[in-house]
Amino acid sequence: MHEIAIADGGFWLSVLQIIAIDILLGGDNAVVIALACRRLPESQRNQGILWGVFGAIALRLVLIFFALQLLALPFLKIVGALLLLWIGVKLLQPEDGDGHETTDAPSHLFGAVKTIIIADAVMSLDNVVAVAGAAKGDITLVAFGIAVSIPIIVWGSKLVLMLMDRFPIIISLGGALLGWIAGHMLVTDVVMASLLRDAPHWSHVLAGSIGALFVVSLGTLLARRRLAETAPLAEVASGHGGNQTAKLARNPQETEPHA
Repeated sequence: MHEIAIADGGFWLSVLQIIAIDILLGGDNAVVIALACRRLPESQRNQGILWGVFGAIALRLVLIFFALQLLALPFLKIVGALLLLWIGVKLLQPEDGDGHETTDAPSHLFGAVKTIIIADAVMSLDNVVAVAGAAKGDITLVAFGIAVSIPIIVWGSKLVLMLMDRFPIIISLGGALLGWIAGHMLVTDVVMASLLRDAPHWSHVLAGSIGALFVVSLGTLLARRRLAETAPLAEVASGHGGNQTAKLARNPQETEPHA
């Protein structure tokens, strides 16, 4: 059955449509993956990207079977939007002052992968409908199209991650993107859509803008407060180190063990 379908031009047209959808909508995924993996050590970034991508895609395949039913559930998008706002604020927070030396690497990697999968699942509620429509119910088409798009998403994630390392402002832009998606998702929920039936067409743009502003403002505020709290501790540690160095300089004999 599939041998005949593959020879048909309609099969390849559907595959191209799915690939195009995945690439166009993969920009959001690349940003989330890069934000979640930027705290990982260099040696674990590739692992975080690969496991995050494969986990998110596997979950998306499952969501495709229930896409239309899920989107009809009231309050689902509202919960998803609030979750995405929280993820956006969380991803804007700075690294721990202790660095990666005191962090358990496997659990840290797992945390990054978990964040990627959850965020992708929330953002994919609308995306899976487009993919399911292009596939016309054929899961083979979905799997094939997504498999082809995996390298593109992985490469895009690495590119965004490299840019974030060089230009920190992109981190804030990534958080703003998550806020924008959350705001738009909030007003398209079944319950909200009925309440905002007579709202102007630009209400979605306003909701997205508010969401972006909320994530960036709250994320920046919490990040500055966290840095302010850790700065005195770093100064105290530096002061103790400086006093000890000066003391040893005055009394080098103290470095020798006492009998």
